Amino acid sequence: MRLILCSIIQSLLLCGGQVLLKFALMKMGTFAWSLHFFVGQLTNWWWLGCGICYTLATVLWMYIIKVFPFSMAYPMISLSYVFGIIAAMFVFNEDVPVNRWIGVLLIISGCLLIAK
Repeated sequence: MRLILCSIIQSLLLCGGQVLLKFALMKMGTFAWSLHFFVGQLTNWWWLGCGICYTLATVLWMYIIKVFPFSMAYPMISLSYVFGIIAAMFVFNEDVPVNRWIGVLLIISGCLLIAK
């Protein structure tokens, strides 16, 4: 049960980092190899949120693979795909077809089988 809880939190942090990365990239504007462009990115606070989420996810991941067998821990990362589809629907208003929901159910089923 502890593996499932840690994996859910870690996957939420990974997904949160991806969502914030998309917001940062949307705000970024047109890329240019110039000092003005890179200095302008310092005021894009979405980058900071993205970095914080990734850092926390990495620290939690280090805990997970230290405490749990790797063969159980590694497949649990796939939960981030589940949260990614949910974020696509609710944050980015994307339509998610039925075949992707079938994939989500398979991922969840696989994680439950692995964690037992």
